[in-house]
Amino acid sequence: MRVLVTGGAGFIGSHVVEALTARGHESVVFDVRREAGSDVRSGEAVSRALRGVDAVCHQAAMVGLGSGFADAAEYVSRNDLGTAVLLAAMADAGVRRLVLAGSMVVYGEGRYTCERHGVVRPGPRDVGDLEAGRFEPTCPVCGEELCCGLVGEDAPADPRNVYATTKLAQEHLAAAWARSTSGAAVSLRYHNVYGPGMPRDTPYAGVASFFRSALARGEAPRVFEDGRQRRDFVHVRDVAAANVAALEADAAEGALTVYNTGSGEPHTVGEMARALAVAYGGPAPVVTGEYRLGDVRHITADSSRLRTALGWKPAVGFQEGMREFAGARLRGECAR
Repeated sequence: MRVLVTGGAGFIGSHVVEALTARGHESVVFDVRREAGSDVRSGEAVSRALRGVDAVCHQAAMVGLGSGFADAAEYVSRNDLGTAVLLAAMADAGVRRLVLAGSMVVYGEGRYTCERHGVVRPGPRDVGDLEAGRFEPTCPVCGEELCCGLVGEDAPADPRNVYATTKLAQEHLAAAWARSTSGAAVSLRYHNVYGPGMPRDTPYAGVASFFRSALARGEAPRVFEDGRQRRDFVHVRDVAAANVAALEADAAEGALTVYNTGSGEPHTVGEMARALAVAYGGPAPVVTGEYRLGDVRHITADSSRLRTALGWKPAVGFQEGMREFAGARLRGECAR
């Protein structure tokens, strides 16, 4: 199979290219880092890249929370306009297979249950509560404490920031493309991806990169809130393997199929910071009580559909992955 990998020189995309090569497929890397003019918003450049291609693995995106709402237009341009241009070119070129880098951020908060009211969906957290160190969402009906659980793919979407909104829009565009062209589209809703080649800390990097970059500077990782927010940290090689599995499997024509893509091992952010600090041999994390508007408290999802449907399963455990990540070089970092 000949696969166009947008963002193929980036963190996840480069691992996807390696995984495709290992399976005997040919990758066409399309990335602004690799070649001037390789921007998914350029219809002419995308059309050239699609020649002779059997499928597209769309990894190119502007990620993370960024530096505030001032980034909104850039997020929409890169993620949503870029996806629309790509899909239009695919429709014209007759390429009918797409795997999209989705994200669990489309869910907003995770799944919560109240002892009295069952499954509930708390709204965005109040600034006053965050300032006072009250980080846990409460029942929107009675105000009592909630229990958090795993989110399934059928849960309603509730994006809480600009990035999340653009990722949901990408899925809607992919679904519309599939219906219009009888194409097959898959969205892999990634959890917190980490691993070798992750970019150094910028406003657009993930929390694992922030912590690893701090340790490289000899500083203690700074953990926001109380460190008890739950996430699913999934290794980048496992994510790459999921992309290959989705490309190789039969997919429903004329529709978008969604799969949560996580390790299945929820951990708190504080646990991750401690494991990474120990593996690196650096200072212990500091819990700051700070917060970021737009962050959610807990988000961990059920990835059993992906395992059952595609036969995929993660191969890198949490402790093993953190030990490797502690010694790996970040993108743009000098050798340790």
